[in-house]
Amino acid sequence: MRIASFFISLFLTLFIFSCTTTEPPDKEDPPDPVVIPSLGLAEDDAHCTEAWLKLTSEDIEFPAELILRQYNPSGDSLSFQFSLTTDDTLFYIDSLLPGQGYSFMVWFTATDSLHPPSNKLSVTTMDTTSHDFTFDMLTFGGETGSSSLRDVAIIDENNIWAVGEIFIEDTSSLGYKKYNAVHWDGNSWSLEQIYFRGECSLVEYPLLKSIWAIDSENILITNGGAIGWFDGHTVSLDCGMNSLLNGAVNEIWASDEDNIYLVGNDGAIVYYDGSLWQKIESGTELNINDIWGDYNGKTGQWEILAVASNYGSGFEKEILVINNSNITFNSTSEQMWPLLTVWFVTNRQYFVAGSGIYQKRELTDLNWRNDPLDLTEYATTSVYGININDVFCVGAFGDFLHYNGVSWKDNYQGIKLSNGSYTSIYVKNDILVATGGNNRNAIILTGNRCMNAH
Repeated sequence: MRIASFFISLFLTLFIFSCTTTEPPDKEDPPDPVVIPSLGLAEDDAHCTEAWLKLTSEDIEFPAELILRQYNPSGDSLSFQFSLTTDDTLFYIDSLLPGQGYSFMVWFTATDSLHPPSNKLSVTTMDTTSHDFTFDMLTFGGETGSSSLRDVAIIDENNIWAVGEIFIEDTSSLGYKKYNAVHWDGNSWSLEQIYFRGECSLVEYPLLKSIWAIDSENILITNGGAIGWFDGHTVSLDCGMNSLLNGAVNEIWASDEDNIYLVGNDGAIVYYDGSLWQKIESGTELNINDIWGDYNGKTGQWEILAVASNYGSGFEKEILVINNSNITFNSTSEQMWPLLTVWFVTNRQYFVAGSGIYQKRELTDLNWRNDPLDLTEYATTSVYGININDVFCVGAFGDFLHYNGVSWKDNYQGIKLSNGSYTSIYVKNDILVATGGNNRNAIILTGNRCMNAH
């Protein structure tokens, strides 16, 4: 019995222990972390009187009610309430002052620790440039024949070439000597004969229509039917493009030796990739009058535009976007008249001109600003800029306009032409040179910005 009692006691002890031992309770799940929304404000672009701000957001519950605050240089501020419905938003701010510093922040309408504001963004608008210039005009020829200069390339302050056709009276059997260029060496302008005869050019000193300088020893020139490489002394003709042309060349544009475009009449476009010329089907039969390109840092590619019209014989016009061998057409506005020239800084400001001067900020914008006679009543033959706040236009009867980022100025004194036109303008490092013709004279207009003028 004692043994049985012992086993019964042991069993009861084990039973008691087994019944009183329990598993620890399950741990509660930790609370979800508090998600705090964030706002980021960055500058997309700023002009003289406008700014574009990019707002990014994370962990926002849409729609979110926000306030954009603008802190002005005068010390006061403006507020604009809006409803945010997407992660990224682009703000357009206008009515700013040139050359001034502004600050911006975005706030939630509910201001607490769970709704912090964006960073404070400082933006400085572009300043305007001076409208004030001094000019000097030189004339060549005029005694016999009709002389004119068509285009100009500035390599540096001591090396400038202008091309065209100049007749100088002499005692030879012809009664004149023909030149097709003038050169600036830093001290004076000299008349030059650029020999251009060869396999694809039959004339020794033809009228030269266009020039483009890649550097001092790689200068492209054309008589309209052939292209030549000019090193400042002699020309090496490149005849590989002649069979590809369906119209005379009007203009040259190149980013380097391996990326060259020629445009011309009857929709002609040819391209050189450093080894071969190829024809590009433009999709238009209009005369392509001008071409310009600028590097797009966002896409990592060159953006190239050309303008086309049969100026003087029709109102049709086209703006061509050239992407390698692919051509698309940018929209033209109904108020626009025929076009002769183009210049732009990609994604910042675009200018096209001819019968009227037109501009817009983004190529994707639907409409171009200005009506044909808003800025000038004369034909505009060439537009060129140093930056979007320093743009020059020249044209018929000595028309000369300057855009400083806010306003246009014309009616410059002493540079009007009685019976002629400026045909091209180029500006580099504040060196300004325009070419053209007046009556029977070839002309060169040089300009310098007046110091301390604004």
